Amino acid sequence: MTIDRGALLERLKTELAEGRAGIRREFEAGVSGPDAAAALSRLVDHIIVALHDAAIHGSDAAPLAVVAVGGYGRGELAPYSDVDLLFLLGRKATSADQGLVEFVLYMLWDLGLQVGHASRTVDQCLADAHADMTIRTTLVEARLVAGHGALFATLRCRFRDELVDGTAANFVRAKLAERNDRHERMGDSRYVLEPNIKDGKGGLRDLHTLFWIAKYL
Repeated sequence: MTIDRGALLERLKTELAEGRAGIRREFEAGVSGPDAAAALSRLVDHIIVALHDAAIHGSDAAPLAVVAVGGYGRGELAPYSDVDLLFLLGRKATSADQGLVEFVLYMLWDLGLQVGHASRTVDQCLADAHADMTIRTTLVEARLVAGHGALFATLRCRFRDELVDGTAANFVRAKLAERNDRHERMGDSRYVLEPNIKDGKGGLRDLHTLFWIAKYL
């Protein structure tokens, strides 16, 4: 089936604009920031599901999972945040698989969204997470948005069994070392006239560090 990209893009542009406007009205009427961020995440979920379903229909691509990571994975999407995605593949990517991924990405870019992305198999995810603590942390907060649920479940189970079990102390030490380095860069003080509310001491990233440690444990 040939996808009418133009019609789909216009429909999703309208849904995205109307959804954002509705969330803004609710926020200005008193809805909390976390609730608004969660609503923005659900709105982008809807867009990605629609794109995945349109792309996969009639495609020769193997089933894949579109996974949210980062703040989007936590369901904390600010109005101008990047949408961080992992395209989880069940095999080494073929041209059909790559075409599906590119369709979703190009449509998201055409919608004006900032997208961070990676395409990996389960084995590649585990190998990269073993070598890189940042990638490991993204998998802690990974969340399935669209596609192959069983493939995502395989990643979650293998991540727990092959990487998490028995490594909690190492993870905690690594995240606290990252925190200390970040504080050094930001001046290592809570008492600054123009604090960096994300990366500064006592800022949002410190809360995220506690969240990652708790979830890993």
